[in-house]
Amino acid sequence: MSDPGVQASIHKNLKTTLPRINNYISSNRFREVNLVGRLYPDSRPITLSHWALPGGEGAWQSWSFDDVIKQEFTPVSIGDSFGPTWTTHWFKLEFEVPEEWKGKEVRIRWGTNSEATVWSHDGHVLQGLSTGDPVAKRSYYTITRSYEGQAGPQVFYIEMAANKLLGAYSGDQIDPPDPDMMFTLTLAEIALLDSNVYQLTHDLEVLYQLANELIPDHRGYQAMYTANQMVNSIIAGDDSGAIALAEQYFAKGNGARCHTLAAIGNCHLDTAWLWPYSETKRKVARSFSSQLKIMENYPEHIFVASQAQQWAWCKEYYPELYERVKAQVAAGKFLPVGSTWIEMDGNIPSGESFVRQFFYGQKFYREELGMTCKEFWLPDTFGYSAQIPGLMKHVGLERFLTQKMSWSLVNKFPHHNFVWEGIDGSTVLAHFPPGDSYHMNLTVDEAIWTQENLQDKGRAGISAFLFGYGDGGGGPTQEMMERRRRLADTDGCPKMEMMTPDQMFERLESQQHNFCRWVGELFLELHNGTYTTQAAMKRLCRKVEFALRDAEFYLSMAIGLLGISATLPLLKQSLTDLEISWKKVLLNQFHDVIPGSSIEIVYPQAEELYNEALLVAATVRDEAIKAIFGDIGTKSQVVINSLQWPRDEVIKVTAGAVKPGSNTQKTEGGAEEYVLVSAPPMGYALVLAGTPPFPVTVNEVNEVFVLDNGFVQAEITSTGQLISLKVSGDDRDVFRHGDGTQLAGNQITIFDDEPLYWDAWDVMDYHLETPEVINAKDSKYTITPVTVVESGPLLVKLRWGVEFGKSSFTQDIELAAAAAYLTFSTSVSWHEDHKILKTVFDTNIQTNKANFDIQFGHLQRPTHMNTSWDTARYEVCGHKWADISEPDWGFAVLNESKYGWMARGHQVSLSLLRSPKAPDYTADMKDHFFKYAVMPHRGTLQEAQVVQRAYEFNNPLLKCDLPLEGVTEDSWVSVEDDGAVLHTVKPADDGSGDIIIRMFESCGCKSKVKVKLSMAIASVKASNGMEESGVEVPFFEEAGVTFVPLSFTPFSIKALRLTPGSVARGHD
Repeated sequence: MSDPGVQASIHKNLKTTLPRINNYISSNRFREVNLVGRLYPDSRPITLSHWALPGGEGAWQSWSFDDVIKQEFTPVSIGDSFGPTWTTHWFKLEFEVPEEWKGKEVRIRWGTNSEATVWSHDGHVLQGLSTGDPVAKRSYYTITRSYEGQAGPQVFYIEMAANKLLGAYSGDQIDPPDPDMMFTLTLAEIALLDSNVYQLTHDLEVLYQLANELIPDHRGYQAMYTANQMVNSIIAGDDSGAIALAEQYFAKGNGARCHTLAAIGNCHLDTAWLWPYSETKRKVARSFSSQLKIMENYPEHIFVASQAQQWAWCKEYYPELYERVKAQVAAGKFLPVGSTWIEMDGNIPSGESFVRQFFYGQKFYREELGMTCKEFWLPDTFGYSAQIPGLMKHVGLERFLTQKMSWSLVNKFPHHNFVWEGIDGSTVLAHFPPGDSYHMNLTVDEAIWTQENLQDKGRAGISAFLFGYGDGGGGPTQEMMERRRRLADTDGCPKMEMMTPDQMFERLESQQHNFCRWVGELFLELHNGTYTTQAAMKRLCRKVEFALRDAEFYLSMAIGLLGISATLPLLKQSLTDLEISWKKVLLNQFHDVIPGSSIEIVYPQAEELYNEALLVAATVRDEAIKAIFGDIGTKSQVVINSLQWPRDEVIKVTAGAVKPGSNTQKTEGGAEEYVLVSAPPMGYALVLAGTPPFPVTVNEVNEVFVLDNGFVQAEITSTGQLISLKVSGDDRDVFRHGDGTQLAGNQITIFDDEPLYWDAWDVMDYHLETPEVINAKDSKYTITPVTVVESGPLLVKLRWGVEFGKSSFTQDIELAAAAAYLTFSTSVSWHEDHKILKTVFDTNIQTNKANFDIQFGHLQRPTHMNTSWDTARYEVCGHKWADISEPDWGFAVLNESKYGWMARGHQVSLSLLRSPKAPDYTADMKDHFFKYAVMPHRGTLQEAQVVQRAYEFNNPLLKCDLPLEGVTEDSWVSVEDDGAVLHTVKPADDGSGDIIIRMFESCGCKSKVKVKLSMAIASVKASNGMEESGVEVPFFEEAGVTFVPLSFTPFSIKALRLTPGSVARGHD
């Protein structure tokens, strides 16, 4: 039944009635007679002048507002163009509002087809503008909702950025940016808004959407008839009657059992992507100020912003805006969300990097805003590690939100609400907004789709509805808020209630008993090429993660051995420097930077940040070592081991540095010598040339090179392929069947790599149909055959190479004394188009599963293709190693900078390089160096200590010249018994002198260990990723050594907070 006063249309013809309503609010047609043409009944031109800020990308950071307005502005007119890409242009706007506009809403209307910022005459950031995107548009600034009159001449400034909301593409969105893009000034005026017409426009818009979505349901017809009657009333000159009809319609509410949408405003601002970091800083100001403007007139508005880095940029570059934001934080309207420093990639960062994301993010929010977040908010990352639930619990979080799993190409994820269990058994509540988006426009079709798409109907009564322009920032608009008010409780749609993430999760938690459980990783069946693209990012990330780890370890040893009073200046300066460096690393782990999916301009800047962090790590390390050992006296060559187990390793020393007659071997160039050294756990030792248990040998038989060091035996063909690999003395061969059937490893294989669309992101399943082994015996390419470069007894090195396409590949194959693995040191000059390069190992191992190193643990995946879920895992993410094994024998591949793997059947492959052309046309077109290794083993991967060998491969012994007096070897820290890895030893962030240690169970079993510390300890307390003090942990001392017994469940993560005792000792 229709509402009173609503008359159905004369004809039952949807094909005319619905379009008629839409035409009456169309921006494209009939503006002469429809409502859009009446929105601005009067306008006035603005007097404009302009100043071009010198310099290109990022130059604006050197100019304050006060400096800008002192410059000489020159007149400009509509039709003038400004650019090129990434430059900055300032406009001075001068006007006077007519007195006849008194009591009316007055707006500045602007158009440059670009992003811009509105500033007050006295330097306040007022609002962002985005007029370069036909969808995500914010083209006006409201000067006043009701002009009071007699304001006199007014001055505003607009800072124009020479880029669009999503960068500067001229063709397809992900094309590399056009460096010469110009932006034309098309509109600059003040305008009078007819508020009644504005209200009617949105009334008709929502009623049209309801009718369009709900018909043939009777409620859709009611919406259509109401809207049609409103059009008739407006034509008859009765605007107030039309408004009354709309108010009557929207007053009818929903039923008590209706699903609720938690409307949460956000702007999901990518910290870099199709624009550089510098532009994101301005996007923050545009987005944040725009939301403050909305809050002035829509007090119900709630806006959330993730990524503490972006808040920190607001504080640094826009302090006045930041203080206004903080006022709304205190009011509960503008809220931090997500807990992390940046919205990082969910696969590639190490476990410790994950912890630091949470630590520094929450530290910022606690110190700056007096609050912390209660959830992990990661809506747009390309898959989620199976250890994330454990990492979340380690930092005190139990709520997780994303929507990216909706992008999977093969299988639809079966839940939107579920209990997510990680590899350590930790569980968290996971919520996927069923609208499958974080940038809803707040339309009827989105609201209905969100409810219909929900995979947990009858189990969950509330869902997140994240609205606001995203990716390029911006957030909710006034138009969205108008639609939300009309859809708050409208029959035919789910209820739409503004609420905070905390309020939403509280309701979900009350329904959690209804939810199903998902165990293991959240594997995104798309964007798997991001494990490999931009190889330098991956290499530097891994390198700096270990460099910072070691710097913190040495700094902790200085504190523990020498005491806080003796090391306080070093500690304070180092903590400051390390925090800055960690934040640079965390910034580069953003989910479009480290995956390799940003534009070209981003990567030189990211490399610079990594290198700055590496320099700081080296400085802190060296200063800490200097504090421990001193700098006076005769110096000797010393090796330091930062890992918890003893090591024997071949290193290089200056020729003649060890006494003549020692067991040494000249290097290829002759300026250095190889020596085999031993180092105790987490300690140091004088460089002494040890005798290898077995000399390393090489023999050539029929162009096959046989290498043996008493631990590993390998056979290499003249083209660099591995055709035999055994544990020395074991007859089981990784690459040769018992009947002599020959397989091969180190098959350097190139594949066509042409994604469906997302070039830098995707490697598609069909690439596997195009393999070409470039070092096959019958290869068409020019191969430089294997030669013996170094022949033992401490190290054997073979060298070979191949030229293919526009690229060249050179590889040194090395076997060192006492090593459990064979190393492949590889140099590639890479200049291909849409190719992917892999090393493939076709093995003699019968198994249906493979294990992959991930954050603080490892993950088992099937190697078969029984189901579509298995088939979709043709390219997966792993960190330092992958292993395929039979119950008592197996094979591992180690690496120091790669993340893309495949394990299918009996094959393992490691992805080395890709060559996408968008959004960075030059991606990876350069020289590369990387290493990987192969390790045959007896027993399980746990029994063979694959984890330990991978740590060693990524973290060689440190060689130093140090003054040693008396003791020539000492172990500061060690762990008795196997299972748990002591990854982190760091000073407490609060500067107290306490030491934080973080360990994880690495074998996937219950373990008991004792941490052994050669220093006095006053107390040991349980801690977590936030470095909070918990319960006392028992410990005991024997002969001046402290022991801390600990028990671990599989893959569990533990932290301890140690307070050093008053007795300290130096290195001796």
